Amino acid sequence: LKCHFLDIAKRLFFKLYFNHVLIYTIIRSKYQFIILKMSIPNKKLFLRVIPQTASQATASFIFLHGSGDTGNGLRDWVRFILGQDLTFPHIKIIYPTAPERPYTPHGGNISTVWFDRPAISFNAVEDTESTDSACLAIKDLISQEVACGIPINRIMIGGFSMGGCLAMHVAYRFQLRLAGCVCLSGFLNQESMVYDALTAHPPTEAYPPLLMCHGEPDPLVKYNWAKSTFASLQTHGILDSKFDTYQTIYHEINDRELQVVKQWITKRIPQI
Repeated sequence: LKCHFLDIAKRLFFKLYFNHVLIYTIIRSKYQFIILKMSIPNKKLFLRVIPQTASQATASFIFLHGSGDTGNGLRDWVRFILGQDLTFPHIKIIYPTAPERPYTPHGGNISTVWFDRPAISFNAVEDTESTDSACLAIKDLISQEVACGIPINRIMIGGFSMGGCLAMHVAYRFQLRLAGCVCLSGFLNQESMVYDALTAHPPTEAYPPLLMCHGEPDPLVKYNWAKSTFASLQTHGILDSKFDTYQTIYHEINDRELQVVKQWITKRIPQI
């Protein structure tokens, strides 16, 4: 628990989001056992699940963390902001943890990241192997949800920063029948594989709707990168889309943004 409080303190006072704390322990919560030990590529993802508040889940929201974080870390951050867990009567929230891998922007040091990249830059070339590996892991998670009785059109994916980028890769390259995609403080590279996929394989139905939220003063993921991403996705057919601008958000999430996300998800995946 001490490690969790240190991690929260770093977020709030130093904004050193990418200097994560590696936690190797198992904690029992009122929801389930939480496994915080990091996995390795090609192993099953460790998940933190926040259940629906009603008796049965009829939908799922997969919420992906940013680089250097964990699923449990993102859940703690959201809970700290809201003063409680983000919950829905009918939707369970799944917070996966990325596998450990070398991360080039951190000098090749091992970190919990969804994929590698040469730099955090709009013009950088995507790393195909690690990005596709992460997409396949999330595809497997989606398949597990479908096997448990959740229709694919009632599963939504979203994420913060790198997690938002991965969410767009999954939604617009591999899982075109999802209920929607949420990207918070994230972007796609200028020559992203997502655009190639959208050009090569136009869908027989509408693409999953998109919500992007970004702070104008974000010093890490530039605001214009996100705006350019949004415009390019619209050009490639993502017409059911919304972009929310926040003038006081840096590379972070705040309460107002989470309320927008909650309302948007509820509208797209209503109770049945």
